[in-house]
Amino acid sequence: MVSTVLVTGGMGFIGRHLVSELLRHGYRVRVLDSLVEQVHQAGEPSRIDGAEYIIGDVRNADLCRKAVRGVDHVAHLAAEVGVGQSMYEIARYVGGNELATAVLLEALIEHPVKSIVVASSMSVYGEGRYRDADGRLHDQVRRRRDMIGTGRWDPRDDAGRRLEPVPTDEDKPVDLASIYALTKFAQERAVMIFGAAYDVPAVALRLFNVFGAGQALSNPYTGVLANFASRLASGQRPTVFEDGEQRRDFVHVEDVARAFRLALEAPSAAGQVINVGSGRSYSIREIAALLASAMGVADLQPEILGKARSGDIRHCFASTERARDLLGFTAEHRLETSLEPFVEWVRRETVVDRNGQMRSELERRGLVA
Repeated sequence: MVSTVLVTGGMGFIGRHLVSELLRHGYRVRVLDSLVEQVHQAGEPSRIDGAEYIIGDVRNADLCRKAVRGVDHVAHLAAEVGVGQSMYEIARYVGGNELATAVLLEALIEHPVKSIVVASSMSVYGEGRYRDADGRLHDQVRRRRDMIGTGRWDPRDDAGRRLEPVPTDEDKPVDLASIYALTKFAQERAVMIFGAAYDVPAVALRLFNVFGAGQALSNPYTGVLANFASRLASGQRPTVFEDGEQRRDFVHVEDVARAFRLALEAPSAAGQVINVGSGRSYSIREIAALLASAMGVADLQPEILGKARSGDIRHCFASTERARDLLGFTAEHRLETSLEPFVEWVRRETVVDRNGQMRSELERRGLVA
């Protein structure tokens, strides 16, 4: 018997790739998406043949009940995304993430499903794990704002020694440094609590920095590569906060879509939170240079601002053992070999650079120091 999967946010960047992944593997797919203007500046994207579409907000309880009726599984991706914007559009993020998830879960009480997978975020960790010069691990590191302002970007131990970043695993305690992180953790925990209470296998995937074709090039609050690509395509230098040496894990959207499908299918993953990353780390400065070279504008070197955004962390990259053990998942795409198709896609798109607007919004509110 063919199973039906509801994908909330299924017309977004990750959602569209997941819809294609599920259809290729024989699932029926229903999409619920509100087409948030900030993400869909160019209007409604083309619909994927074979999927059913419902246009509307997850927070609409009647519409949500209609969307879940008759489905077997749910992949919950619908969310407001972006650390910086979350620090001043607080009600928007709480409503779009926490309230929407609550409405969805209430609908699932009336229409039970066989499993639910929710898109969480690496942002819930705050800073990643670190090791000091004596080999001790530190998992509750937080930079003081007054120290960041002096240009000492990296966390240090009590003796003033720089801490070395190491892969972050799922057992690291969360440390919520932004409103976005708070709402993603609330989504994650609500789904896991619901799953335990109603005996529904539930999985939370903590996504690291997702990249690939289809990311919104007009939304400066999310997607480092998309943001940099918008700048470069407009003949502008990418802007980099701090000194550009902060390190992140970049995972391709097609790998992320595969991880969602595997999580829906893996009984051993029920009740688990799982990192979805590449297990590799890159500095933001390095990313800007690699992308500029791939786009043929290597002379557009990044503008290093020497300032920090409120809510940003220094280093975080994934430990991927749990994804491998529970899902059989390992990222197949490397950033270095995936930039060419990404650049080809950027060249076909209409690019709108809103980076300046983002900076002014944050600076006006005192969120850049």
